[in-house]
Amino acid sequence: MEHFMKAALKAARESLAEGGVPVGAVLVHRGVILGSGHNQRVQLGSAILHGALDALENAGRQPPEIYRESTLYTTLTPCAMCSGAILLYRIPRVVIGETRSMRGEEALLRERGVEVEVLQDPECIALMEGFIADSPALWHEDIGD
Repeated sequence: MEHFMKAALKAARESLAEGGVPVGAVLVHRGVILGSGHNQRVQLGSAILHGALDALENAGRQPPEIYRESTLYTTLTPCAMCSGAILLYRIPRVVIGETRSMRGEEALLRERGVEVEVLQDPECIALMEGFIADSPALWHEDIGD
């Protein structure tokens, strides 16, 4: 599991290096990363490409059974939009790096049968705390504040 969160963190750091919001995610099926992604709202001028959605996009179109056997690793708790995609594709398990920086949809995911594991990973927390301190306007734009 640590390997996959490290991959999500690597993607988050790529976003930060590109001037974006440092949130990364990977979609994993049977121990293989199908797609890795990071928040691309700034870089691509996208209204919707959060880290989880970018990872799903980069995984490409998959048969339903692949999604239903996969785990999504994300450095930050999923927002309502990303949680909707998790539910739509029936991804059964989500591992979250941290939930301190924002209130996410963990309760909704659990209520709908998704196994949610929250790590409160120190690297994920430090990355977001630093970003929020350095770029508060961009952070509030991204989370819809």
